[in-house]
Amino acid sequence: MTDPTQDLLPEGLEDRLPQSAAAAARIKRAMLDVMRSHGYDRVRPPLIEFEQSMARRMDGLKTRQMVRFVDPASLRTLALRSDMTPQVGRIAATGLAGAARPLRLCYAGQVARIAGSKLEPRREDLQVGAELIGSDTVAAASEVVDLAITALEAAGATGISVDFTLPDLVDTLADGPLPLTAEQRVRVRRELDMKDAGGLVEAGGEAYAPLIHATGAFPDALARLEALDHGGALDSRIDGLRQIAANIGTRARLTLDPSERHGFEYQSWFGFTLYAAEVRQALGRGGTYAIGGTTKNGAGEVATGFSLYPENLVEAVKADEGLGDKLFLPLGHDRAAAVRLRAEGWRTVAALSDSDDAAALGCTHRLDGSAATAL
Repeated sequence: MTDPTQDLLPEGLEDRLPQSAAAAARIKRAMLDVMRSHGYDRVRPPLIEFEQSMARRMDGLKTRQMVRFVDPASLRTLALRSDMTPQVGRIAATGLAGAARPLRLCYAGQVARIAGSKLEPRREDLQVGAELIGSDTVAAASEVVDLAITALEAAGATGISVDFTLPDLVDTLADGPLPLTAEQRVRVRRELDMKDAGGLVEAGGEAYAPLIHATGAFPDALARLEALDHGGALDSRIDGLRQIAANIGTRARLTLDPSERHGFEYQSWFGFTLYAAEVRQALGRGGTYAIGGTTKNGAGEVATGFSLYPENLVEAVKADEGLGDKLFLPLGHDRAAAVRLRAEGWRTVAALSDSDDAAALGCTHRLDGSAATAL
């Protein structure tokens, strides 16, 4: 008896059928073309690396999300990448260590996690991104945000919105006008993540409660954040946010959640999340960070970048993805004409027998002599 489960895929993994695969390929190509046009050179790191190498490159990278196994050659632990950003950092620190900075690199490839989440059960993703290595200034952040928006627009996303955050906000305030002990900082961050005002009071962070309400549409939220900063500790960050927002203009809807840290564990002063109208989940994240252990003093080389995860955009647009016209080539067709038409962009399907049916094979045209005729 045939096992009815033998062709099942593991939970969180799926096949992409022709229309869906075509949408994914078009979107990846469109995004990479945008990055290339802005001077970002593509790199292609391997799918598998030593776990230790990947883990140490980025603070906050959770090794428990990696699919791990033992390398039979070295007997060391290998891992399937769950994030390509640390790999790009390794490339910048090794093979491209002598390249001029700022260094602009882009990439695209599949990443895998050992388990999905309730909100996003998918365990394999397409990751497309760009890294500007050697700078984490406002100018660098402005370029990177603008590039991310442009890449999403080229992929067909509409109604784009960008949510800004300040990942080191608690530390900045705790070192200045709103002091906290090391233990209190940990608790205050946790309660802010939960948006729990009562928990903040219990943690000794009552002064941080207004941050819970400093969220929403960018101008209003920024004004509430500015009112909280009596000591001026956030002046440079607030000014930076204004400059980045001015550079975006009306191309995207802007919001601010200054204390948001989920997904920004290794970001430094600036972070952002990207959304689109037709997609429920976030389409990407980015910001400023330091590549672990890449400088002579061990402090890490600064960088600014973003990662896009367009699988949900593929799901949103795949129904409208056209596969293009197909030209049926009957037995004994004019081969020179077929070569010429393929060079013009036609997709051809050659008959293998007299029983091949052009319409059943999805063809829209037939080669008659040297010309294409609609079916």
